Amino acid sequence: QLQLVESGGDLVQPGGSLRLSCAASGFALDHYPIGWFRQAPGKEREGISCISSSGLSTNYADSVKGRFTISRDNAKRTVYLQMNTLKPEDTAVYYCAAADPLSNWWHLLPREFASWGQGTQVTVSS
Repeated sequence: QLQLVESGGDLVQPGGSLRLSCAASGFALDHYPIGWFRQAPGKEREGISCISSSGLSTNYADSVKGRFTISRDNAKRTVYLQMNTLKPEDTAVYYCAAADPLSNWWHLLPREFASWGQGTQVTVSS
């Protein structure tokens, strides 16, 4: 059974940085593309970044491009999201999710991702 657990969420001031982690258990992480999503109160879940199973290909939403970096360490079964220059509008619950490699995961649509973590809260505020 696929299990993903996010961690690293916190309260941070605007302009600050955080690194989120997504730890996998119960499966070989290197089989799956992984996406990061976020959901703010009253808003739809937004796909912000994804990474191929090998880690060689990445994609970012325009809202985070140039500020966030996704990476993975398959030996540690962990995917990371480094978030820099954080803004108040980045405040949300952040989720990681695993996709079937044959799905259209590259387009960061939540429906293409089958296994989800429970989320971690990121709050950007002074």
